[in-house]
Amino acid sequence: IMPQMIDERVRAGSTQEAELSLLQEVSMRTAGISNLEMCIQCGTCGGSCPAGMDMDHTPRAIFAMLRAGMREEVLMSNAPWMCVSCYYCTVRCPQQIHVTDVMYTLKNMAVEAGMVGDSIASDFSKTFINFVENYGRSFEIGLAGLHNLIHAKLAVRLPNLAPMAIGMLTKKGMSPLPPKRIKGMNDLKKILKRAKELETA
Repeated sequence: IMPQMIDERVRAGSTQEAELSLLQEVSMRTAGISNLEMCIQCGTCGGSCPAGMDMDHTPRAIFAMLRAGMREEVLMSNAPWMCVSCYYCTVRCPQQIHVTDVMYTLKNMAVEAGMVGDSIASDFSKTFINFVENYGRSFEIGLAGLHNLIHAKLAVRLPNLAPMAIGMLTKKGMSPLPPKRIKGMNDLKKILKRAKELETA
């Protein structure tokens, strides 16, 4: 067990995973010290979130639901998947709660439990991760192309997407075809492998 997980268990007053409440479980599984139990329901996180209007529950509501033990409702929520990882909520939180990191934990828990409410966002994440693991970087054209091919009527959207794609290519806003692997790919694979081992532990 990672040291920070032990710290969270001590803070939660529990030593066995079976004894953990949902709030404590999420806190324990979040990297570092999440401070999740310190939420005062001020709403700063939701008010700061650029994607808040697309979430079915604000982060504040999610934290209240965690405290209430509403596992299914939390894991089926689209809120973690709408998170754009800007960390604005984390920076502005008066209690220094690592909101964005908690959202990543909830994504992992939802995938593990097979309780992803909407597969679009999770499939997008998987495709992104696949490119990173194989090339060490994102491949925007491939990512957008695969995503739209699977989850949207690409033929219908293509006329609107093509001008934007061409503009980004000519201004070097997107990587060229084919994708190029980064230098030190073997080192990155070792890092990713170790990260997965730590997560499993």
